[in-house]
Amino acid sequence: MSMNKLDQLYRTVIMEHSKRPKNKGVLDANNVTVDMNNPTCGDVIHLTMRVEDDIVQEAKFEGEGCSISMASASMMTDLVKGKTIDEALRYAEAFSNMMLGEEVDDSIDFEDVEALAGVAKFPARIKCATLAWKAMEKGLGENN
Repeated sequence: MSMNKLDQLYRTVIMEHSKRPKNKGVLDANNVTVDMNNPTCGDVIHLTMRVEDDIVQEAKFEGEGCSISMASASMMTDLVKGKTIDEALRYAEAFSNMMLGEEVDDSIDFEDVEALAGVAKFPARIKCATLAWKAMEKGLGENN
């Protein structure tokens, strides 16, 4: 597939998650709640997760922000459901590496999240993409 078509596919995936986010809302029964914001651009996230027996059973978010921020939150909450805390934190570390343009372990299957790899070319947008992931790390790190 040509780079132009691949870029278009990635843009489509990001816009789909932004317009129709997965896991939008607040969990009533949760044991992890994190509020974070990105003061440089105004992105805000309220993340709730239900963790039982070291496994992220559910994850939801509410917030406001750019399409990259909201798409990233949608993708992240979808990806971490069913993962152990350690697995979710490993994904967060790999995502951070991807945003910094560093090597990412080939065993990491990012699914739709891979569409955000191009954000690394735009340093001003990296904080938008990583906001939800930082919130998840903070919440799970306190639970670990």
